Amino acid sequence: MTQILEHWIDGKPWPGESTRTAPVFDPALGTPQREVRMATATDVGTAVAAAVAALPQWRDSSIATRSRFLLTFRELLNARKDDLAQILTAEHGKVLSDAGGEIARGLEVVEFALAMPQLLKGEFSQNVSTDVDVYSVREPVGVVGIISPFNFPAMVPLWFFPIAIAAGNTVVLKPSEKDPSAANWLAELAAEAGLPAGVLNVVHGDKEAVDALLVHPDVAAISFVGSTPIARYVYQTAAANDKRVQALGGAKNHMLVLPDADLDLAADAAVNAGFGSAGERCMAVSALLAVDSIADELVAKIAERMGRLRIGDGRRGCDMGPLITREHRDKVADYLDVAATDGATIVVDGRETTVDGAAEGFWLGPTLIDNVPTSSAVYQDEIFGPVLSVVRVDGFDEGIDLINSSPYGNGVAIFTNDGGAARQFQRRVTVGMIGINVPIPVPVAYHSFGGHKASIFGDAKAYGPQGFSFFTQEKAITSRWLDPSHGGINLGFPQHS
Repeated sequence: MTQILEHWIDGKPWPGESTRTAPVFDPALGTPQREVRMATATDVGTAVAAAVAALPQWRDSSIATRSRFLLTFRELLNARKDDLAQILTAEHGKVLSDAGGEIARGLEVVEFALAMPQLLKGEFSQNVSTDVDVYSVREPVGVVGIISPFNFPAMVPLWFFPIAIAAGNTVVLKPSEKDPSAANWLAELAAEAGLPAGVLNVVHGDKEAVDALLVHPDVAAISFVGSTPIARYVYQTAAANDKRVQALGGAKNHMLVLPDADLDLAADAAVNAGFGSAGERCMAVSALLAVDSIADELVAKIAERMGRLRIGDGRRGCDMGPLITREHRDKVADYLDVAATDGATIVVDGRETTVDGAAEGFWLGPTLIDNVPTSSAVYQDEIFGPVLSVVRVDGFDEGIDLINSSPYGNGVAIFTNDGGAARQFQRRVTVGMIGINVPIPVPVAYHSFGGHKASIFGDAKAYGPQGFSFFTQEKAITSRWLDPSHGGINLGFPQHS
């Protein structure tokens, strides 16, 4: 009998009313391993109701209580991270080492959330007027909806729910239906760490579940990571329903390599950032801008390194695994035909890669395409796969112009040994996260993550200080404690004195 992954509501598995399920594949095998329950709007309402019921007790819990939970959760997660990595590899396909890296970055956010006592403090101004004090407090917003993507089924939920919970909110998490098991695993671990029932709930599903969260009157805030079209939809729909929203969208991340750069370092970085996690990263480098004078040499170095990569089942010590689904693999592979039609040069064709894995797996090897026209969809689209496009530029200014003309503004990198060029670059590019000789400039947990332009909707970035700001709302209190000798009546407008 096929196993069905149920929702996690009010501290336990819960089937809900829906009989609709979807298959969950092992991408390296190409076969479904289980089914996942797909929620109705009513099921989502049940999850929200559990979060609403748990809110008063958790909101009023002490900072010490919340800190103890986070400490215990952190220790359990760290002790069992290898078990979680196995789940990620089995359902997403990323290799075990990459899965371990994902968990490590999520752990950083859990550790950052322990700074909650400092970051939830308000401010105090004494005697702003005679015997009048003003102070502020930060309080939770209420029930938070989190909608996370398939490419980081552990890390992205960990970007959000530890901070939301630390701030006193309750959560309904809707993970991707393509790799949903990590979310349940995390929720069960949180319960073991002492989190009260209903504080963290997991509801599975597709657009029906997402829409139910976006319009539910008891959901106060939405956190989302995904493609730009869906991020825009999430932002517009949730905002129209009076919710605060942080919606992180897609990317077309550029890496500009100047003639003075260390080309070996740049080639290593291009391979690592272009093909890690099979390119299914919003921070992957997908557009390499090579200055003409060094382009031939750089392309040759990248191609040589790509030949050393071992592609296959992530549990076999390979460097890169499969793509998430057969449909996505086919969509990415179709861009190679587009590139050829548009006059680009396919230097390394990932369709010809020999893999260490089942023939039915969703394989596409690392692909390198040179001389890509900027008019081509290969350059313009977020392909979200192991395809590195090389665009040749005549120099620094043309590279910056291309970066700034992109509708996306998530991440960007420059490789150079010229400090002046690097400083000018970071000031001129309209991008949210910048790497200088660093190909994937994902900020550490105590800085916030997010881009510019069509890579983000809403005012708040993820985690870091902005995470706590997003998951709290401020009250300002003006108080006067009257001296017993005070008296008299004055009907005039209050005056400062």
